[in-house]
Amino acid sequence: MASKRRLVRIKALEVLYAYQIAKDHIDKVKKDLLAEITDMEKYNFASELIDGVLKNQRMIDALITEKIQNWEFGRISILDKIILRIAIAEILYFPEIPPKVSINEAIELAKIYCSDKSPTFINGVLDAVLINLRKDNKVNKKGRGLIETNKRHDEE
Repeated sequence: MASKRRLVRIKALEVLYAYQIAKDHIDKVKKDLLAEITDMEKYNFASELIDGVLKNQRMIDALITEKIQNWEFGRISILDKIILRIAIAEILYFPEIPPKVSINEAIELAKIYCSDKSPTFINGVLDAVLINLRKDNKVNKKGRGLIETNKRHDEE
């Protein structure tokens, strides 16, 4: 069963991919590709997710780079990178989404859009990143069934 937000994550993936490939202004890419999302809550989620990835891309990429042993960041496929960035942005900046959901959704996107080895690779990287983020108290999750930590990463 697909999550309620999977189609929105797919749209975010499409926007980030198109932005990286076409190099058009992000506002134009978002306007063009998010136009079919009529539910404002879903539109806002997609837009905030995209903005969170782009605003924090350098830091997110550093988290990924720390966890890829014997591999160069530049050799990771564009789609794998974007899926990793989306999941890490969700983990860091969306306190209502459990990390397990973000990781599972990333794996599902990889199964649809990436190579056969991508889901395992993405799972491994995200698990390792999450362990470090938790160790550094940078995961702030609130809501039913979620653990709260002392402070959010973006408040440091």
